[in-house]
Amino acid sequence: MLRWLALLVLLAAAGTAAGVWAGLVAVPPRYDPWARLDLRAEPDWLTGFKLSRLARDPEQCRAALGETGLRFTPLPDRPSDENCALSGVVRVSRSDVAFSSGFIATCGLAAAWTLFEANVLQPAAERHFGRKVARVEHLGTYACRNVYGRAEGRRSEHAGANAIDLAAFVLTDGTRIGVLNDWETKGGSDGRKAAFLREVRDGACRFFNVVLGPDYNEAHRNHFHLDMGRFGVCR
Repeated sequence: MLRWLALLVLLAAAGTAAGVWAGLVAVPPRYDPWARLDLRAEPDWLTGFKLSRLARDPEQCRAALGETGLRFTPLPDRPSDENCALSGVVRVSRSDVAFSSGFIATCGLAAAWTLFEANVLQPAAERHFGRKVARVEHLGTYACRNVYGRAEGRRSEHAGANAIDLAAFVLTDGTRIGVLNDWETKGGSDGRKAAFLREVRDGACRFFNVVLGPDYNEAHRNHFHLDMGRFGVCR
């Protein structure tokens, strides 16, 4: 009897999903897995799925970005003979924070940034310091190279502007929190800085597919690498 009940529940769920897909069952956009992700909404269990779909649809992605405070300019696709083509990219000038410089990013990366900034970065700053982040220092996004700049091997996510490296965060009172100097508490260092950086690193894993920091290897001792590639790593 229990097996039959379980089967009936699965069939009902499948029928509901098919109805949503066909437009026969009306559900609020927030709970509709096929509705465009609202980057301003509180994240939920569907956010990751919708974000991955958004990253594969530049037109819908740019429309979603346009509803946020991110300041960006769509850029044309650019082929490359060196396997460093740019597709579905935007140039970001600023968001609710200022950046050390503008940067090119895939729309999916920019979308993940807006979620990360609103739901991880700023709440962590307010929790640990009672103020917001005003400026983010980064080490770049686009670089036509292999992983770690090696002569051989696979292309880095930076080769498609699908990654960003974050070096430091500056609060509204001018306090600077840098990955290189503040990841570990040394001497009289403010332990809040290390705690803040760890919360930011851990929280970034909610929205980026790959997050690498000082605990990963020596090459990342001075920054957090965030990307929207295929691999799932949070270190």
